Amino acid sequence: MTILVGYVPNAIGAVAVDFGIEEARRRGEPVVVLNTAPGGELGAQVANEQSISGVRRQLADSGLEHEVLHYTTSGRDAAEELVHVAEELDVSAIVLGLRRRTVTGKFLFGSTAQRVLLDANVPVIAVKPAP
Repeated sequence: MTILVGYVPNAIGAVAVDFGIEEARRRGEPVVVLNTAPGGELGAQVANEQSISGVRRQLADSGLEHEVLHYTTSGRDAAEELVHVAEELDVSAIVLGLRRRTVTGKFLFGSTAQRVLLDANVPVIAVKPAP
């Protein structure tokens, strides 16, 4: 089995990668880090090559078997893609970073983390940066 980490290029994503590495080490499993967005969207969740290179170095330094998936999708948003990849890879858990959002923000924009929590068929581990 494998640990799947949903990555965004910020402090929230960094905490998710750190925790995912530790969880994979604890379980003796490989780790896969996924950064994805719907095709053509260049929002804040899309990592640039510098950020992805940093994640690759961190994973290589961990000594764990690992893979980084970084692409845009057509037809699926980030939550749908995380759940899809989790099913395809038959992962044991998904690690996601969380951020505080206002009620209005959740209502207007939805919550990727909430949708993954509700739709995934495996445990979802939610982590957040220290205050």
